[in-house]
Amino acid sequence: MDSESHSDFSRAEWARLRSSVPMMLSEAEVEALRGANEPTSMVEVEEVFLPLTRLINLHVAASRGLARVTDDFVGRPSWPRPYIVAIAGSVAVGKSTVARLLRALLSRWPDHPKVDLVTTDGFLFPTRELEARGLMGRKGFPESYDVKRMIGFLSDMRATGRAVSPVYSHQAYDILPGEERFVDRPDILIFEGLNVLQIGAGVERASAPVFTASDFFDISIYIDAAEQDIERWYLERFMLLQRTAFQNPASYFHHMAKASPEESRAFAMQLWDQINGPNLRENILPSRSRADVVLHKQVDHGVDWLRLRRL
Repeated sequence: MDSESHSDFSRAEWARLRSSVPMMLSEAEVEALRGANEPTSMVEVEEVFLPLTRLINLHVAASRGLARVTDDFVGRPSWPRPYIVAIAGSVAVGKSTVARLLRALLSRWPDHPKVDLVTTDGFLFPTRELEARGLMGRKGFPESYDVKRMIGFLSDMRATGRAVSPVYSHQAYDILPGEERFVDRPDILIFEGLNVLQIGAGVERASAPVFTASDFFDISIYIDAAEQDIERWYLERFMLLQRTAFQNPASYFHHMAKASPEESRAFAMQLWDQINGPNLRENILPSRSRADVVLHKQVDHGVDWLRLRRL
């Protein structure tokens, strides 16, 4: 990443930027927000995420002030537009945990108590469409998303504060037919997914949207780690799911429920080698430089340094 565009902070340097922001979550609340195999500690919440929420809070106030100035200039009524936070990164890097933590912390600020979270999984094409296009082996790659619908959601959110998104089931491994989620004027919207910082890749040129998703973001965060660490976390998570969620007959991966540890690991390695690893290298990692904030994780999942875009 270009050092001229971002400033680097050690964890200790970043922690000092917390200023006087109080701890807003209990140990039990943090425990409930942790992902599988992600030992996020109270100390990390204090040193990494409280300074980040302070930064976002300051940005929200500045964004609202700018919106009011623009509304006054053109002579239209002013209203509090949702502030949109994007979270990007690989499968298994911990995006969902970061998103949940930020949602819980940001909602405790009196300036923006209503915080919603939407993932880009809901904008994947349904399984039947992926199969028709021969893309089941490319699920998570740019071409597997309904980019037009995703841009429509973000455009509606920016224009009116209200938007509808499809609902994705990790158990069914598919979009749930007939189900939608209505997002109604949040103070902050957290938009999390693999592809949020990518620039229209995989979209047919004739139908390519005028906008890309990042055109609608107020701040973007990339969760970074060494590929070998992410691969190990992915394998560990798959093995845990094989012993738990995959045991449910309704699970898409129920066929792995009785597999031996060796068979499960080999299957997971195949998924990483054919899908998740190539997607990380070809599409996700190249978008890192577009992020406003980069959180780098070390082997134990702890954040050891951060980068902040210079405004």
